[in-house]
Amino acid sequence: MLVTAAGERAGIRFLEFFASTLRNPHTRRAYARAVTDFLAWCEAHAVPSITAVQPLHVAAWIELQTQARLAPTVKQQLAAIRHLFDWLVMGQVVPLNPAASVRGPAHSVRKGKTPVLDPAEARTLLDSIDVTTPIGLRDRALIALMVYSFGRVGAALAMKVEDVFVQNRRLWVRLREKGGKRHEMPCHHTLEEYLHAYLDGVGIAGDAKGPLFRTIGRGTQRLTRTPLPQANAYAMVRRRALAAAIGTKIGNHSFRATGITAYLKNGGTLENAAAMANHASTRTTQLYDRRRDEISLDEVERIRV
Repeated sequence: MLVTAAGERAGIRFLEFFASTLRNPHTRRAYARAVTDFLAWCEAHAVPSITAVQPLHVAAWIELQTQARLAPTVKQQLAAIRHLFDWLVMGQVVPLNPAASVRGPAHSVRKGKTPVLDPAEARTLLDSIDVTTPIGLRDRALIALMVYSFGRVGAALAMKVEDVFVQNRRLWVRLREKGGKRHEMPCHHTLEEYLHAYLDGVGIAGDAKGPLFRTIGRGTQRLTRTPLPQANAYAMVRRRALAAAIGTKIGNHSFRATGITAYLKNGGTLENAAAMANHASTRTTQLYDRRRDEISLDEVERIRV
């Protein structure tokens, strides 16, 4: 209602922000949720229009969010509001950005929080999957792809069959990562074996334009042409981890961190790991490096009481 109260021009500009400037669906969804929550709060506090929002309103809402949410979430919410009002300023809907002067909570990250498997656990998980069925072949190939290529689950699930190809007598994979960045890398020999087994075993090798990882038809145990949703992939990972008696609460992103850590523990360099993970900076790759966890555990065991 705050947008409607500002007039038709403001309404069109508001919709254009989400339709034109945000290409990533995850970012669009997160920004829409943050903006909706903020405007609902403003409406509840008698702000008459989006043009009447002041820095004090933004600061008060951010302070409230800081008490209930983690700092990274609050910083993302502030970024959503700031970017929205930047867009409205450029469209001459509002004269100034009320979020420009508001500071978010302090947050410094030196180590990622994603749960990681050690190599033995990862091997146990892969070996525990029954590959006599199409769903088993698919699940093993998907998990192995994320481990051995350091690929994000979103990029893996967006792959088509043609994104697995032969080059220089070796199987390669093509991933489209964040920001539309295209990334190609050769397959580890284990991943090559699993992908061949999957493609040949389920009979989709000839469907070049079809999705690589697909849902299973209800009651048929056969693959459909529907891409596997990310939520289904997460449910599969949790189910497979439980069946393999793995206590670590892993998720889709755990395999990226597992692969990077295993690579570095076996003498790989941080620079090459960043290139393989398609990171713009090695500082990002360092968040996935969990070698220090083992050092910390060894040192803790020195406390002999």
